[in-house]
Amino acid sequence: MPSDQSSWLVTVPLNGDTEQLNHDIAPKLDALAKGYARESLAQIDVPEFKTGTLDLLISLSEELPKTDTFFTQATAKIVDTIRNLLNNDPQKLAQHVLVNDRPVDAYLLSGWKWNASRYSPQKSAKETIDTLSKEMTSIDNVMKSKLNNYNLAKGSLVQMQRKKTGNLSVRALADVVSKDDFIDDSEYMETVLVAVPKNAVKDWNLKYERLASMVVPRSSKQIATDDEYTLFSAVIFKRVHDEFSQKCRENKFTLRDFTYSEQAVAEQRAELQKADTAEKELWTELLRLARTNFSEAFQLLVHLKVVSAFVESVLRYGLPARYTALIIKPQPKLSSKTLGLLTSHFAYLKPASEKSRKGKETDATEIAGEYQAIMEQEYYDFVLVEIPWIVL
Repeated sequence: MPSDQSSWLVTVPLNGDTEQLNHDIAPKLDALAKGYARESLAQIDVPEFKTGTLDLLISLSEELPKTDTFFTQATAKIVDTIRNLLNNDPQKLAQHVLVNDRPVDAYLLSGWKWNASRYSPQKSAKETIDTLSKEMTSIDNVMKSKLNNYNLAKGSLVQMQRKKTGNLSVRALADVVSKDDFIDDSEYMETVLVAVPKNAVKDWNLKYERLASMVVPRSSKQIATDDEYTLFSAVIFKRVHDEFSQKCRENKFTLRDFTYSEQAVAEQRAELQKADTAEKELWTELLRLARTNFSEAFQLLVHLKVVSAFVESVLRYGLPARYTALIIKPQPKLSSKTLGLLTSHFAYLKPASEKSRKGKETDATEIAGEYQAIMEQEYYDFVLVEIPWIVL
């Protein structure tokens, strides 16, 4: 059963009027739900690629699932990147995940055509797949590089912001203290900063003068407070710094290693501003690149699906390689009925498909399962290739 989270690309041999297939199917789909076929059905022509040998086609058929998986994953990763950049806002996502400035459904169901100017149908199916793969690999590599650059910039900014927004025992103090909180340059004395748990403030006030032998009496001054800690300053003689630090640890007071410098404070602020600006610039660049590359990647994915449908059609229906196709977007909860409708409508293909299937079974017996992967694929009387709904 094909997924109900995908559009279906169904190919059949081209017989007479290319418009007739659409006209025949649309009323039947309309019977499932009003207006269903009008918005969820389109007919396209499959290019006639050079086919090469039967062994080459079978080899392509075996390799295509792996290529298909890579294309799908690469495209989905771009969508995930956009989604994360937009904080998982579905409305904003819909505005950016477009193909040639159109929604995905409009691209698929409003006159889709093979891009012959970029991918000449005069080339073989293998050459076309190789070209598509090179382009998708290039897109994937560029996205990985740009995403890595953005993540590094964002990580650096987050780390700086955490230092600024943590509690007083760990946060940066440049924006908490001022020059007036410190004594002027002294040869013998220094101002120290201590983060005291809020439930230990009383202990600090009682003990700080006796934490070392040379603490200036009544020098403690409350500078700031938060939900967990209160930041105090005190003046001590430099020679007892280590002793004072040890006593602070024993009493679970956190001595902050901070030396006030107007230049250092200015540098910290400038560094944070620089990191914030860099993150915003890379965010904008990555979003713009992801939007462009999604459009390119989804087009590559659909072109690969068409080549895959062509290869399977030749193996199924044989030559001459002239096929037409329908793109159908199954309506939710009607995928099973839609498949049944297609099976009934294309019942005339059953003899050919049975013959093809028997041929494959005979070949497989003769070559000891060499093409077992193809035989194990889910089988219908017509070729059906799924185009996943990348954007959900």
